[in-house]
Amino acid sequence: MDSSVAPVTVDHDHKNPSNLSSQKHPSKGGWNAAVFVIFVEMAERFAFYGLAGNLISYLTNNLGEPVATAAKNVNTWVGVSAVFPLLGAFIADSYLGRFKTILASSLIYFLGMVLLSLSVSVIPMHCRKAVFFTALYLLAVGEGGHKPCVQTFAADQFDENNPQEKASKSSFFNWWYLGIVTGASVAIVVVIYLQDNVSWAAGFGVLAGSLAVALAVFLIGIKRYRKQRPTGSPFTTIAQVFVAAAKKWRVTETHGGRGICNEDDRKSGSDVDGQTRSHNLARTKQFRFLDKAMIIDNKDCMSRTKDPWRLCSLNQVEEVKLVLRLIPIWLACLMFSAVITQLHTFFTKQGATMLRSIGPNFQVPPAALQSLVGLTILIAVPVYDQVLVPIARKITGHPCGITMLQRIGTGLFISIMTMVVAGLVETARVNTASKNGLLDTPKAIVPMSIWWLIPQYVLTGIGDVFTVVGLQELFYDQMPEEMRSIGAAAYISVVGVGSFVNTAIISVVQAITSRHGDEWLGDNMNRANLNYFYWVLAGLSGANLCVYMWITKGFVYKKVENNDQAISDEGKELEMGGYLEAKV
Repeated sequence: MDSSVAPVTVDHDHKNPSNLSSQKHPSKGGWNAAVFVIFVEMAERFAFYGLAGNLISYLTNNLGEPVATAAKNVNTWVGVSAVFPLLGAFIADSYLGRFKTILASSLIYFLGMVLLSLSVSVIPMHCRKAVFFTALYLLAVGEGGHKPCVQTFAADQFDENNPQEKASKSSFFNWWYLGIVTGASVAIVVVIYLQDNVSWAAGFGVLAGSLAVALAVFLIGIKRYRKQRPTGSPFTTIAQVFVAAAKKWRVTETHGGRGICNEDDRKSGSDVDGQTRSHNLARTKQFRFLDKAMIIDNKDCMSRTKDPWRLCSLNQVEEVKLVLRLIPIWLACLMFSAVITQLHTFFTKQGATMLRSIGPNFQVPPAALQSLVGLTILIAVPVYDQVLVPIARKITGHPCGITMLQRIGTGLFISIMTMVVAGLVETARVNTASKNGLLDTPKAIVPMSIWWLIPQYVLTGIGDVFTVVGLQELFYDQMPEEMRSIGAAAYISVVGVGSFVNTAIISVVQAITSRHGDEWLGDNMNRANLNYFYWVLAGLSGANLCVYMWITKGFVYKKVENNDQAISDEGKELEMGGYLEAKV
């Protein structure tokens, strides 16, 4: 570097950058604000699962659609609902901000549910189907704006520069997940009962009423919220870094370079309630090819204005590195989602062949065991937050007990155990069928209690508490602040893409096994080899965990300058390998 040319710098206010917004509005943010947003999300999950859980029944029984067509319509709607959050996150981060996006999407969601209620009651039969699907996709639009923004907006209420609030943020993610599980579980029990036993209008009316109450509660807390303003398109920021680095691929800091650019023309840090807090990212050594984007060369020095497509700031380059670091973690968690999709498919098929009687007249629906996952989460989240974290904190000295990556990795390990246990139970079920001469009678009930399936459901719930909540926290904490809504949408997409991964695995397994005998996943569950399929998933998950451990060894958490509390607070994740080896 040429010492005769000083790098461009910007003077930051160092008076007290830790909590400027709290000084201006000491009553804003914190749990007093977040609790309102949590209630809104509980109502949204209540509405979504109250609709999605029984949607196929309405399409087949009331609209007269064939089962295959109805299934395709349900899948299409769920898929669109999962894609729209990416668009909603972009709009929130680039133009409207999270608060306005939540408010607008909540209104759209409420109107869609009202229209849905009207379509099943007062709309004439010849118009009912068209109105119903219009309402359905209006809900998908509302879901797109609501889903990626509510969680990040609630987490924004905790100031990262305030040590007490930063500690509360980790606890928030636990209680947040507990809230949405509660909303979904209540919907499955209450709303579906109303739809099946009272009327569809009553069931959808309850959903619309819950959304109206949630919207009112959200507006009641309006004066307590910390609101972040949009900072422009984050994708433009990323593109500028790659273009600038490509233009200077021959330049280095010692050959042709005349310093690095520290001045950020964009708003530095988070703009909350009109106060900009300085969050200057520290320089890291990963993805060093991108560092060329911030090198000042002779052409930059001669230019009177800074060309953002030729010269980027250190902060801007480091933000792009944050995004790149999260991509391998996202990929490594797809296998976890592929495992948990068994809940809605083969776990239920197992239960349908087993003894399900309670008393003389009641049969447990095999799908009802899915409620055990929600019950497990309701118990495990408080235990994790109030018992395990304090114990781990004393051992590790880490404020959250264990790091976010360790938490995710623990859940990945538990998912392996889930498949091993499921395979062992399935082996026992098939052996019982064989001993009783039922291998060729697939519709016969195997004399083995359905309660043998409880461990695999419970393990699934425990795995969710570690991996799903850990992913939520990681994608919020490690994304650039102006891209946090997109980070939430990216986390949501893990579950959807993981289901496609599971479909691909099934197709490959069926193709290979059909060439060497009977298919493993045939219609006759007693002759199928579902246990082998579970063990294949366990093996793939084990290999995936090894890759995950290798990835985390090189992961560097976000580092912030000028804030002793925030500088590499998590530290480089070198301990991950030893931690998980001890768990295994």
